[in-house]
Amino acid sequence: MSVITQIYRPSMTVGHVYARPYGSTGAPMPIGNVLELALEHTEDVITEQDMSKLGGGVHAEVRRVKDVKVKLKLADLNVANLARATLGTVQSVDSGVVTDEPHTTTLGGLLRLAHIQPTAVAIKKGPEVLTATVVDMAGNYEVRAEGIYLLPEAVGIIASDKLWVSYSYGAYAVIEALTTKAVELELTFGGLNEADSGKPALVEIYRCSQGVTKSLALINSKLGVLDVEGTVMIDQTKTGVGVSRHYKTTLV
Repeated sequence: MSVITQIYRPSMTVGHVYARPYGSTGAPMPIGNVLELALEHTEDVITEQDMSKLGGGVHAEVRRVKDVKVKLKLADLNVANLARATLGTVQSVDSGVVTDEPHTTTLGGLLRLAHIQPTAVAIKKGPEVLTATVVDMAGNYEVRAEGIYLLPEAVGIIASDKLWVSYSYGAYAVIEALTTKAVELELTFGGLNEADSGKPALVEIYRCSQGVTKSLALINSKLGVLDVEGTVMIDQTKTGVGVSRHYKTTLV
């Protein structure tokens, strides 16, 4: 076949990466924009010295693959990627309405509400909710995604006032970090070789772990990424002579 005998094949690939839990029969799902994807092999090299002549040399050598690492640089910090990269458990919260959530005034401080990104906010003050009076937003507080910021020089409330906050909120996800073990994934890379007329190059990684991200930038002047890596492990379901239990590459 000409594809096997082809000599000229420079490589610079782009493409989509898909993942699904190892052993799953569900469809592999795209994980978003991946800036870098690489497999790194580590060898264990055992040599035997040639002791039969002056000057030495190597009489015999054995090379075995010690391990294979997979490394990814993820540009999309979506819920699935972030949860896997922080060993997190995901909880989905539906939209809703809160009525008269109780708080105590600390001027210049944040009222951290039970839900994020409140809308249609109304605040009342008073020791009892039934007799509480409305607090005007102007001159007293700001509505922020993280809660209600009480102005240091608020004109309608004082320290230790009892506040009752009503608001609406949209659906959101909560990721509880470091609450589960590292996942095992099956990865599929649908590559296109830009250096060779866009020819496809498919790589299937049968079973690999994914560890935690090396860092998680919270304030940054650059676009955020998740640098993660894992180990390619043996897939015991792959059997037969010449059949890899690690990964397979298909070229056109």
